[in-house]
Amino acid sequence: MTTLPAAVRQESYLAEGRTIRSWLLSVDHKRIAILYLVAITGLFVIGGFAAMLIRVHLLTPQGALVSKEEYNRLFTLHGTTMVWFFLIPSIPTVLGNFLLPLMVGARDLAFPRLNLASWYVFVAGGCVAMAAMFAGGVDTGWTFYTPYSTRFASPAVVLLLLGIFIAGFSSIFTGLNFIVTTHTMRVPGLTWLRLPLFVWSLYATSLVLVLATPVLAIVLVLLGVERLWGVGIFDPALGGDPVLFQHLFWFYSHPAVYIMILPGMGVVSEIIPCFARRPIFGYRFVAMSSLAIAVLSFLVWGHHMFVSGQSIYASMAFSILSFLVAVPSAIKVFNWTFTLRKGTIRLRTPMLYALGFVGLFTIGGLTGLFVASLPVDVHVHDTYFIIAHFHYIMVGGAVMAYLGGMHFWWPKISGRMYPEGWGVFSAVLMFIGFNLTFFPQFILGYEGMPRRYATYPAEFQVLNVLSTAGASILGVAYVAPLVYFLWSLRSPPTAAPNPWGARGLEWQTTSPPPPENFVAPPIVADTPYDYDHPAPEDPTHG
Repeated sequence: MTTLPAAVRQESYLAEGRTIRSWLLSVDHKRIAILYLVAITGLFVIGGFAAMLIRVHLLTPQGALVSKEEYNRLFTLHGTTMVWFFLIPSIPTVLGNFLLPLMVGARDLAFPRLNLASWYVFVAGGCVAMAAMFAGGVDTGWTFYTPYSTRFASPAVVLLLLGIFIAGFSSIFTGLNFIVTTHTMRVPGLTWLRLPLFVWSLYATSLVLVLATPVLAIVLVLLGVERLWGVGIFDPALGGDPVLFQHLFWFYSHPAVYIMILPGMGVVSEIIPCFARRPIFGYRFVAMSSLAIAVLSFLVWGHHMFVSGQSIYASMAFSILSFLVAVPSAIKVFNWTFTLRKGTIRLRTPMLYALGFVGLFTIGGLTGLFVASLPVDVHVHDTYFIIAHFHYIMVGGAVMAYLGGMHFWWPKISGRMYPEGWGVFSAVLMFIGFNLTFFPQFILGYEGMPRRYATYPAEFQVLNVLSTAGASILGVAYVAPLVYFLWSLRSPPTAAPNPWGARGLEWQTTSPPPPENFVAPPIVADTPYDYDHPAPEDPTHG
């Protein structure tokens, strides 16, 4: 693979048409990625603002900001928005949409119109869900446990279920598109064992999306049927079984954890070799571990139900499987660590985010082994320990990886370089703020503070104040990239085609790419991690 000569310049995809109509009707995967970026950023702001209000409310033991009913609505708004409308779609729809065709040397995704339809469906689902939560108010939490959601909750819960149901089709469309593109549109020489690891992670994620999302759709329909027509499915007062709901819900929602984290693992697998200037250690193991995680994720849903009344023998089996699913995740961490060994490490902004991901994901993964253990889980179930564990994986892991990927590929997406000093500042601030926010919650949970409570005993106040202080720092760290990314669009310098000296087909075209991605179809003759050349000294003139 050779770098595109600087003399070969074409009009970029950004200049293809500047009207709103040209964007809203575009079938260019790169433009659709930008549309997704705008949509999920707006939803992230809503979910993040709700989280900030929650933390401010918890500054005092009795809560001084909102009523208990409003508090319940806030954590439902936060959880539902972040899980269904940010964490699950963020990396696949933004970075995956933009990069997958470039990484396999294709002009576009296999089904460009389906890709555009997926964005419209996602936006429609998001609008319906936001209308339910702002106009009607929903207080069930993002898990919609029965019989509360089907008998006692606000009628707006049906509208919220409809919004998530609609958005699920967007996930299925995206997953199907990625699978077909990976199978059928690779350029000559790009064999399966030459694929970038980000493509492997998107492929594994897409398998989970296509296979698991229909189960979520079914359970949401059943919830709506029971709520609207009183059919006894989950409500024991009507002859239903609430544990059945948990089985169906977690059969999707535990794989959904890996929908959120697998793409982030792929991003980190691209960043670390580039900034360590070393080939990825154990490429085949890292690639196959993504598929292993996807498969095993379907077998561990019952570890969410250790205290729900399921058989003790089933709980033992799910406990063993939960320990087993940690093995392919550990393989990735070990291989990233060995890639760093003896590397020429450059601590640029993407690398700082990637290293932060490894550290936070490791803590989240290790505490996941705690809750996979039956006796420990019984003690910490439904406490702040679970919140801390989940956020170390999802926010500390997925969001750090997402921002690391945005910084790594921003020159390719926009054709501009962001201010490196501000990037380093935001990455370090985010790591500090995150740990100050969520590490105290491990202690709170182990000491017995239950989650989803608007009040708490006074002895927990110090740790809650620390957590709220950390959330304030974290909020600043999240706003900073938004500000300097937007600033970079108006200011020089212009990015070179390959400012990081990275490998991979996406770096062999202009920044930003032309509408058709490549002047001529590339031919692949080596791996995307063949780092046998020095990196450029100046990231603006690579």
